[in-house]
Amino acid sequence: MYAFQGARNGLGLQHEFLWRQIREPLIVPLLRVAVFVCLGMSLMMLVERVYMGIVISYVKLFGRKPEKRYKWETIKDDVELGNSNYPMVLVQVPMYNEREVYQLSIGAACGLSWPSDRIIIQILDDSTDPTIKELVQVECRRWRSKGVNIKYEVRDNRNGYKAGALKEGMKHSYVKQCDYVAIFDADFQPEPDFLWRTIPFLVNNPDIGLVQARWKFVNADECLMTRMQEMSLNYHFTVEQEVGSSSYAFFGFNGTAGVWRISALNEAGGWKDRTTVEDMDLAVRASLKGWKFLYLSDLQVKNELPSTLKAFRYQQHRWSCGPANLFRKMVMEIVTNKKVSLWKKIYVVYSFFFVRKIVAHINTFVFYCIVLPATVMVPEVVVPKWGAVYIPSIITLLNAVGTPRSFHLLVFWILFENTMSLHRTKATIIGLLEASRVNEWIVTEKLGDAFKGKASGKGLKKLRFRIGDRIHMLELVVGFYLLLCGCYDLMYGKNHFFIFLYIQAFAFFIMAFGYVGTFVPNS
Repeated sequence: MYAFQGARNGLGLQHEFLWRQIREPLIVPLLRVAVFVCLGMSLMMLVERVYMGIVISYVKLFGRKPEKRYKWETIKDDVELGNSNYPMVLVQVPMYNEREVYQLSIGAACGLSWPSDRIIIQILDDSTDPTIKELVQVECRRWRSKGVNIKYEVRDNRNGYKAGALKEGMKHSYVKQCDYVAIFDADFQPEPDFLWRTIPFLVNNPDIGLVQARWKFVNADECLMTRMQEMSLNYHFTVEQEVGSSSYAFFGFNGTAGVWRISALNEAGGWKDRTTVEDMDLAVRASLKGWKFLYLSDLQVKNELPSTLKAFRYQQHRWSCGPANLFRKMVMEIVTNKKVSLWKKIYVVYSFFFVRKIVAHINTFVFYCIVLPATVMVPEVVVPKWGAVYIPSIITLLNAVGTPRSFHLLVFWILFENTMSLHRTKATIIGLLEASRVNEWIVTEKLGDAFKGKASGKGLKKLRFRIGDRIHMLELVVGFYLLLCGCYDLMYGKNHFFIFLYIQAFAFFIMAFGYVGTFVPNS
């Protein structure tokens, strides 16, 4: 017994001696460099948020509404010209196996108010399920019988996914007579006056190539995960899009709920499928041609947030990987462009791409989930309080501006964003290195009214209290790492940092086992 205990003590002393030998010459310098780099990235994020806060405050205080910055007049009837005085509008609705929402989307598109002979509804159906294709066709025929000019278009392959469908849709002969194209994803439901509020900006301002509306989330209260998404996206629409539109007449097209001038779309080179963010790709190329973009924050289009963890992860992979890959492909093209100003180039390269699409993802995970926890085991490396506490607190409070009703959920939002940052960082690196899964495109699952109908009889939505399709090993590993750091800090630390480490580890474990989002019954 004593021999065994002695051997164990000896092994422990050996490990401690080895750790000391490695820590001084290797771990400490590397960790100090990592802290320095992360603090630099944190400062970049802080300056970006403060700058946008100042601009958005100016916009709101001085009432820089779109109607004041651009010419806007309603399109008036002309006795001689008749309806030909109105521009021809194409409305594209791309869809793929959208059983739950196809009726809502087609109905909303066909319900748009515009002279019936000056609008074409184009349903671009890439569905692979024959039953769903038949249902969509029947719905199109039903609206056609009501006098709506609706076209049902299919293709024999899914090359290019959504970008390929939109590109193919623009090739039809009847599109040549159209001046503008409005695009709505399958879960989007524009109000009838959508075209009346957007088209006049394009008609009266020939330098505007795109008018983008804001998203309104119909299922934000479905579960805690959708509330977290609402907080992040509301900041994007309330601040980021508004600042880009007001200051530089540029922002990333959101891929839906927007109207393009077809001549601008064509001049930019049309739709390309080289990344999974074909919308952002088109926006950057059109901006480099000198076209201006306008964002209408008062015009909201209803849509659905992904409420299952599986759907949300696929969406976030695409939204993180795509921009990083596009940045890799276009950075030199942007820098060498002759048509846009130096300030606009700096904004697009540094602010729009580098800080928001790369630094924000990587720093959130590396600093708060890897480097900062590691410092508890290496006391020689000290992180200043302004970097560990003040900067993230300010950034978090600035983000809360977009969704004041969820201010009390800020702690949950921090934990959720830190946990998701692992997935986003991985996707960002895949995009930058153009590694495997760089062009992975999986359509975000929509539930429409199906889930509500199944849950209505029970009165309560069920959380996903079951292991998902698989255990997410990376989240599990990071969770154990944070737990280990927390235990070390509990035993040897003096600043109670273990409280945060334990809570964040628990958040990673919840995500690892899929205990997030809603549970969708099979029947």
